[in-house]
Amino acid sequence: MSNQLSDRQVQAYERDGFVCPVDVFSAQEAAELRREYEKIEAQAATDPETKAALRDDGFISVPLVHRIVTDPRVVDAVESVMGPDILAWGCSFFVKEPRSPSYISWHQDLHYWGLDESEEVTAWIALSPAPVEAGCMRFAKGSHKSKVSHRDTFDERNLLSRGQEIEVDVDEADAVEAALRPGQMSLHHGLTIHASNPNTTDDRRIGLAVRYIRTSMRQTSDVRQTAKLVRGTDAYGYFDLMPEPSGLFDPADLARHTAALRAKREVQMKGTEMKV
Repeated sequence: MSNQLSDRQVQAYERDGFVCPVDVFSAQEAAELRREYEKIEAQAATDPETKAALRDDGFISVPLVHRIVTDPRVVDAVESVMGPDILAWGCSFFVKEPRSPSYISWHQDLHYWGLDESEEVTAWIALSPAPVEAGCMRFAKGSHKSKVSHRDTFDERNLLSRGQEIEVDVDEADAVEAALRPGQMSLHHGLTIHASNPNTTDDRRIGLAVRYIRTSMRQTSDVRQTAKLVRGTDAYGYFDLMPEPSGLFDPADLARHTAALRAKREVQMKGTEMKV
């Protein structure tokens, strides 16, 4: 059965720059995905290479992440606002521990990504409860119409790579709390200003953010990057397409992941003194 968005949901996305909640997995499925994730997380905890391979772009070497990223129920909803030819450009787990001060500042995703178009869609998929108290996603309604300037803070509590934040004020009256149950997701445009507060609950807040782009999008830098074709065809060849993982943390997959992450960091950390 198709999980395409309704006309009303598509209109909300186009007007506001986001839509939520979108039902994807059942509560039972979400619970099982969380158990599997936390089992892999524990296995990878003491090894920097496998820890990084799970945290970012896990579809390269972690079958669990590959299943989620390519699940038709997720991709159906993305196709509703993006069209039929879709790449998964990247993904990251964002985990806030219980009572953690970690937060995400107001920012736009596309500011540092080095892509030539703005029609990127992020699917933020909840594997655990993400109520307001747990620091759910917050969106500034209608903020996706233009790119704004950012500054880097490198705040240790900020979960973003550069601690980046916008240099303009967000009217809190325009902020929408995107609370999600496990198995639900939100979709937001690549220029939608968004943030999240600390987790004040006694449970972990676990979410997987998957960044989808049209196959027609390309990099603005000369650094060759990777992606995963999740629907349709790629007639452009702007990215090196990743195969399905051979198994959990397969050595060849890990080597591909290390190279892919280095290429992305080279672009995303440009202009800083951070080593790649």
